[in-house]
Amino acid sequence: MIDTPRPRTRTLQGWAIEVLQEVGAIRECEEHGWMQDGADPHARERALEIARKSPPPGVSPQVAAGAVAQVLDLIGDTCPECPPE
Repeated sequence: MIDTPRPRTRTLQGWAIEVLQEVGAIRECEEHGWMQDGADPHARERALEIARKSPPPGVSPQVAAGAVAQVLDLIGDTCPECPPE
């Protein structure tokens, strides 16, 4: 049996989160681990551009961009466990 390397992410949503983190559109709360919106419109646009130009294998550019947009819609700008500032 030949071992083949597994892809880093197994789901389209996981891939979208990875792209968004890479460009700085989202970040992780250091204390609790929740994803937070970075509120950077340029980073969001870079993530959508990556999705359109380099979608994961077997995924259309439109579906990849939709996955990025969907993840952005699900992530808030604050950590739900951190006290309000």
